[in-house]
Amino acid sequence: MSLPAPTVHSARLRLRPFVDADTESLYAMHSDAHVLRYWDAPPWQDPTRAQAFLSRSREMAEEGSGVRLVLELASDGSFLGWIGLTHWDPAHHKASLGYVLAETAWGHGYATEAGRAVLQWAFDTLDLNRVQAETDTRNLASARVLEKLGFRHEGTLREDCVVAGDLSDSFVFGLLRREWQAA
Repeated sequence: MSLPAPTVHSARLRLRPFVDADTESLYAMHSDAHVLRYWDAPPWQDPTRAQAFLSRSREMAEEGSGVRLVLELASDGSFLGWIGLTHWDPAHHKASLGYVLAETAWGHGYATEAGRAVLQWAFDTLDLNRVQAETDTRNLASARVLEKLGFRHEGTLREDCVVAGDLSDSFVFGLLRREWQAA
């Protein structure tokens, strides 16, 4: 079952499917070592990685396992980053949330605003009961975004991945439909 990527609007943002014209902005963000300092993959050094990412994003939607959306300013279309739901499991009514924002977009509330918009779409359209998110334990800004969205810290995965050559722990957060509705 495919999962067509929607276009979702919020007060300041438009979240939309990727297009080929996004490759340059996507590459610039994913090649920035500071932006990816908590990411479990090294910064991109080859511009063709951006096109491969777009292809994989389209494949995810076609196979029905998830969606990734460009996060841009509604006022002028400025690229801010991306947000996505992956590991969509309709049988168990769950998915995972992830996002990356360019450094120029940090500290403006965009991740929280985009998260709210995607979660509203996901709970309403995909009939989710649970959304999970993970973040490096050192990435306190991302943990705060998840808490603002209503996620609860559920545990820590010890030495879960390798980040920049070092073993790293990950926080696990979860958000249930009833918690979303109560908020």
